[in-house]
Amino acid sequence: MSEENKEINEEKITSEISENENAVEAKNEEKTETVEELAENESADTVSHEETAAPETVEEIPTEAEVVAKKATKPVKTEKAGFSSSKAEPPEIDWDVIGKKHENYTHTERVKLEDIYDNTLKSITDHEVLDGTVVAKNNREVVVNIGFKSDGIIPMNELRYHADLKVGDKIEVYVENQEDTSGQLILSHKKARVLRSWERINDAHDKQEIINGFVKCRTKGGLIVDVFGIEAFLPGSQIDVKPIRDYDVFVNKTMEFKVVKINHEFKNVVVSHKALIEDELEAQKTEIISKLEKGQVLEGTVKNITSYGVFIDLGGVDGLIHITDLSWGRINHPEEVVELDQKIKVVILDFDDNKKRIALGLKQLTPHPWEALDQNLKVGDKVKGKVVVIADYGAFIEITQGVEGLIHVSEMSWSQHLRTAQDFLKVGDEIEAVILTLDREERKMSLGIKQLIPDPWTNIKDRYPINSKHTSVVRNFTNFGIFVELEEGVDGLIHISDLSWSKKIKHPAEFTKIGENIDVVVLDVDEENRRLSLGHKQLEENPWDVFESVFTIDSVHKGTIIEINEKGAVAALPYGVEGFIPKRHLAKEDNSQVKMDETMDFKVIEFSKENKKIILSHSKIYQDAHAAEKAKADAQSTNEEKSTRRAVKKIKDNVEKTTLGDISALAELKSGMEQEAREKLEKMSKQKKTSVKKAEPKAEEDPKADEEGK
Repeated sequence: MSEENKEINEEKITSEISENENAVEAKNEEKTETVEELAENESADTVSHEETAAPETVEEIPTEAEVVAKKATKPVKTEKAGFSSSKAEPPEIDWDVIGKKHENYTHTERVKLEDIYDNTLKSITDHEVLDGTVVAKNNREVVVNIGFKSDGIIPMNELRYHADLKVGDKIEVYVENQEDTSGQLILSHKKARVLRSWERINDAHDKQEIINGFVKCRTKGGLIVDVFGIEAFLPGSQIDVKPIRDYDVFVNKTMEFKVVKINHEFKNVVVSHKALIEDELEAQKTEIISKLEKGQVLEGTVKNITSYGVFIDLGGVDGLIHITDLSWGRINHPEEVVELDQKIKVVILDFDDNKKRIALGLKQLTPHPWEALDQNLKVGDKVKGKVVVIADYGAFIEITQGVEGLIHVSEMSWSQHLRTAQDFLKVGDEIEAVILTLDREERKMSLGIKQLIPDPWTNIKDRYPINSKHTSVVRNFTNFGIFVELEEGVDGLIHISDLSWSKKIKHPAEFTKIGENIDVVVLDVDEENRRLSLGHKQLEENPWDVFESVFTIDSVHKGTIIEINEKGAVAALPYGVEGFIPKRHLAKEDNSQVKMDETMDFKVIEFSKENKKIILSHSKIYQDAHAAEKAKADAQSTNEEKSTRRAVKKIKDNVEKTTLGDISALAELKSGMEQEAREKLEKMSKQKKTSVKKAEPKAEEDPKADEEGK
C-alpha cells in the first residue's frame, strides 16, 4: 500500500472516531437534559403539592436520582481509545472499538436510573383502573398521584364515605381522560369503585367480612347505603335489634355492615347492621339465659307491642308476654295495659335454652281472681255479668274481673230450633244468669238464661193432649216431614204421610212454605225425649171409606192427565183423588199418544184402601167393548143356526106326511128352501170369520193388560 493511501485511510478513521465521539457527547447531553427536566418536573410537583396542602409536606425526588443526574451532566472526555484530537500526532488505531457505542455509566447506575425513570413517568391508557396516592386534599377536592406526568383531581364528594382519608393513603382511581381541554388529568374514584365493587361485595358476602358504608338517604321500608360505590338496601328491621321509629337520624353517617343477600340477576344487595349487633348480643344472651330461673322476677322495658303480646327487653335479651298473660281479665289489645318504653316487672314463666325464647307473665304477679270468688256461691244461684265475647257456640259473661262463665247457645232458649248466640245477646249487654256448673279447681263456670223462665215441657200432656187441635208455624223441612213450632221451646214433627189423604206428596215444599201457619192434630206425646208427633190430614175424615164405594172395580170415571213418566201416568179423578195408569193401559184405540192435561175415560181395574191406591186403564174400555160385540155376534149366529136347523127338520117331517100328488111340488119347495138356507149359512160364516179376525189381536192384549194393572 502506498503512503498516500495510508494517509487517506488514517484520515477516514480519524473522521469516523470524531463522529462517534460527537454522537456520544450528543447522547449524553440528551440524557442530561432529560434527567434535568424530570428533576424540574418533580420539584414543580413538589411545589404545587405544598401549595395545595399547606400544613403537610410531600417527599422530594430521591437524592439518588440527583446523584445519577449529576453524574450524567459531567463533561465527556474527548479522548477515546488512545487517540488524541490533535492531527499532528495521530494515535494508534484500536480496530476492536471502531463502530461501538461507549457507556458513561456502570451497569448498576444504569439500572437505577432506568427504574427511577420508569417510576417517574408511567404509560397509562384511558378507562383503566389504577392505584393512586393522595398527595393533597381540601374541602372540595383531592389531588392524587398515579405516576403520570401530571396529578389528577377527584371531587371530595366521591370520597365522603372515607371520613378519615389523609395524605399518603392509597386509593383506586379510574382514568377517564389523560388530558381534557385544559390539559388536566381527569380521574374518578366512584367509577373505579363500581368496577371493582361487585368482586369486593361477593368476597365480603362469602367471607362474612365487615364492611363500611355511607348512608345516603331514606327510602320506603329502610335506608339506601353506598357500599363500594353501589347502592345497597338496608331494611328497617336490620338497622338495630330494637325497633327504629326515626330512620332519618342515620342519614349521612358511615356505619359498619354485613352483606346478607345478593341478587346477581337484578344487581341488588341487602346489608345488615343488626347482624353485627346480634353477634355481640349472642354471647350476652347465652350468659343471661344461663342465670335465668322459672319464677324469677325481673325488671324490663317494653320494647314492642303487637296484637298478640308485648316484647320486653331484659337487658340484652328479649322476652314475650302473651296477651293472655297480661291481665286476669279479658282485653282486646295489649295497649290497654302497657305502653312503649314503660318499665315493668315481669315473672319468668318458661324459657328455651336452644331457641333462646323466654316466656314472661305480668298477671302472675297478682293473686288470681278465682281465689277471691265468694265461697258461698253455688250451683243454682243467680249472678249478674257483662257479655265480653260472643261466638257461634255461645257467649262469655264476665262476673268479676278475671272470672268468666260460658252460656252455651243451647242454654239460651228452650226452643230446639237451631240459632246462634248473636240472636239473643250482643257484646256489652248486662244480663242475669243461673249457675249450672261451678268448678273452682279448673276455674270453669257454665251459665244459663233459659232457666230464668219455666220449662215449657212441664205438664206438656195437659196442654197438648192427644187428638187436640192447634195452630203451629212451619220452621224447617226435611225429606220425611215438616218441623213446626207450637210455642217457644215446643216443637213437633208432621210426617210427610200425614199431610194429605188423597195426594201423593214427594217433598213437604210442595204442600206449604217455611214461616206459614198450619193446623195440626196431636198424634203422640213423648215427654221424656221432648217429642211431639203431629198430623194435618187427620183434621178431616178418611175419604177412602167413601172412595171404596165410588171407585168400584170396572167402574168408569172421567180423569185428567197431570203427570207422565216412564212407568205410566197419573190422572186426577173426581173428589180430589188420584189414580195411576200403567203404560200399556194408556194405549188409545187409534194408537195415538196420551198428552198432558188431556181428559178421557178410565176404568178402575184395582182399588186398595189400605195402600190408598187406585189403578186405572183406558185401553180396557174399548177392549171390553170389542169383546162384548164379539160375544153378541157369536150368540146371534148360534141362534140363527139353531132356527135354521129346526126349520129344516120341520120340513122333513112334513114331507114324509105329504101325498104322492104333492111330491113334485114339495120337492121344488124343498130345494128352494135348502138353497136359501145354504146362502144364509155362507153369509153368516163369512161375517163370523171377519169378526173373529178383528177380535183376535185385541183379545191377546187383554191378559197382558190385566197382569200389568195388577
